[in-house]
Amino acid sequence: MTVPLLLASQSPARLSTLRSVGIEPEVLVSGVDEDAVLAALTATHREQGWGTPDPADAVLALARAKAEHIAAEYDTGAIVLGCDSMLELEGEIYGKPATAQIARERWQAMRGRTGVLHTGHWLVDDREDGSHGSLGATSSTTVHFADLSDDEIDAYIATGEPLQVAGAFTVDGLGGAYVTGIEGDYHGVVGVSLPLLRDLVTQLGVAFHDLRA
Repeated sequence: MTVPLLLASQSPARLSTLRSVGIEPEVLVSGVDEDAVLAALTATHREQGWGTPDPADAVLALARAKAEHIAAEYDTGAIVLGCDSMLELEGEIYGKPATAQIARERWQAMRGRTGVLHTGHWLVDDREDGSHGSLGATSSTTVHFADLSDDEIDAYIATGEPLQVAGAFTVDGLGGAYVTGIEGDYHGVVGVSLPLLRDLVTQLGVAFHDLRA
């Protein structure tokens, strides 16, 4: 019997990645206030004397908030998967750029350099007969960027793609030409780490192949 999976993300890349391995999830996008989630995480870290949250913790907190929001708001009857991604580059954290100018400035900082793409994954077992467990982990992959010219940066931004994705780049789309190599999980850079997802659902007592339609 197929175990239903619900993707709490509007990312086409995440949906495509799951479909590529035979998983056809339902999709519901959460209305989580990401700034509020990060502010609460930062406050907790300061109260505990832990300093500033690192990017791996930040994306995990956002992924958890998304999954738990959907599980709380809807009777999903499924395993709910929340995800979030950020690029870490020389101590700076980059999510989706809000404007073309921000994307341009980011690529001017990124070109010829190396960053780490962090993708948080959180699962909530919201099945009536499931374990009702809740757990997650972060996939972190090193990404090497090509040394783009200003004209190349402008041409890429003109496509609109960089404005839609964390870190202002893709590895599976138009941005693939500007990534010279990765160290780690390719799918984690795309948006959902399949090996990590397999490990997490296994911990919930579900075989990965049972997610396939």
